[in-house]
Amino acid sequence: MYKSLNEHLRERFGTKVYKIALSSGCTCPNRDGTVGVGGCIFCADTGSGDFAQRADLPIGEQIKLAKEKIASKNKGGKYIAYFQSFTNTYGSVECLESKFMEAIADEEVVALSIATRPDCLPKDILEMLKRLNRIKPVWVELGLQTIHEETAKYIRRGYPLKVYDRAVKDLHAVGVEVITHVIIGLPGETKADMLETVQYVVNGKAEGIKLQLLHVIEGTDLAKNYRAGAFNTLTMDEYIEIIKECVALIPETMVIHRLTGDGNKRTLLAPLWSGDKKKVINALNRALQSETL
Repeated sequence: MYKSLNEHLRERFGTKVYKIALSSGCTCPNRDGTVGVGGCIFCADTGSGDFAQRADLPIGEQIKLAKEKIASKNKGGKYIAYFQSFTNTYGSVECLESKFMEAIADEEVVALSIATRPDCLPKDILEMLKRLNRIKPVWVELGLQTIHEETAKYIRRGYPLKVYDRAVKDLHAVGVEVITHVIIGLPGETKADMLETVQYVVNGKAEGIKLQLLHVIEGTDLAKNYRAGAFNTLTMDEYIEIIKECVALIPETMVIHRLTGDGNKRTLLAPLWSGDKKKVINALNRALQSETL
């Protein structure tokens, strides 16, 4: 069996906990020219934050609106403030700390989750995360995607693998938990390549992992390549088989935060089967349960 996020949150906080997606207003060094321009090849203009609140709103207002969206599902539950879009440690400590503090000041917020790049964790940011972690648990979500350098260059990730390794060590040194993002189905990668990436994350002692199906989103450079016939996306059956093997590598001590993902259906180009998230999750759960019988 694997440890799901829902199970982990109930054990840890004693109640149902929902993530609410917020925006810090940061951009990304892979967009503004510091590392590159245009972002990663798969990243849309929203910076992977299709469901996040508007960045121009105060954090308190973002939280209020996000809670209202799921009010019918979360009666009496708690929340994780998830800063999702773009690179949420790419800015000054003064600006970012005030926003993060506003989020964790909410009594119903039990933890802070911050999505960022491994190359955006300088010493002053790490010290800020350490301070915040003394108040409420802080998780940092690192966009690794793959350990294979050829693929990393293709997707324009913009940093070598050793930068990820250093980020994990630095975050652990200040007591902050790490959740690593891995994309399943990147062009040119074999199943063995994908499993190697998952095993690497496991060996690196991240506390959590997100397994994300590759989505081809309209308006990205990846979409141009897909339309040109440069690669095919996975079928649902192929994806499920790969996920089964990934999960077999992950110890129960590591929390699986995601088995797939849900892109914006209005901009999803491929694979279209992934648009029915409920169907995909049910199929994944059936497949994983059959493995344990």
